[in-house]
Amino acid sequence: MSTPFTPAEVRHAVELLASRSLIRLVTEIDDNGAIPPRRLAGTLPDLSTHQLRSASDTARAHGLVRIAPGSSLELTEAGAELADLYDAMARWARRHAVPAPVCEFSRRIRHVLDLLAPSLSTERADALSPLTGDGAEAGLARPRTLLIQWLADNPQVARVPEPEPVA
Repeated sequence: MSTPFTPAEVRHAVELLASRSLIRLVTEIDDNGAIPPRRLAGTLPDLSTHQLRSASDTARAHGLVRIAPGSSLELTEAGAELADLYDAMARWARRHAVPAPVCEFSRRIRHVLDLLAPSLSTERADALSPLTGDGAEAGLARPRTLLIQWLADNPQVARVPEPEPVA
């Protein structure tokens, strides 16, 4: 499968999607339903107010969450599909015990995105970063395909923002 992403777009998408606070927000809503913004701090106490605000603003700006009736944050279709993508990546990482046999969910997602990034801006499937010994990288074909499809359906995530004009 060819990929129409430039290296800058890949870097931007990976940084955005690998954000620990965004992963936590999307997966929490996916697992437990809509969250009123005023309850975010209690729901995700390991994130600072700044991280929560940034994740919420980023998720809204990229069409991953919306304000539902009753003023709660809920996932959009793109957000629900991203949660499924995160689950597929985490399952692969857990199965292959990367980056470590026991680690945080968001760290697994970051690791898989880092492994997939080189293959997203080329047309070569062999651009996947090699893993130690067991040929596990071949199993990344499914997460890679899912990620490429998700990015194709949500091009706003890969779009690199224009630099601010200097006054």
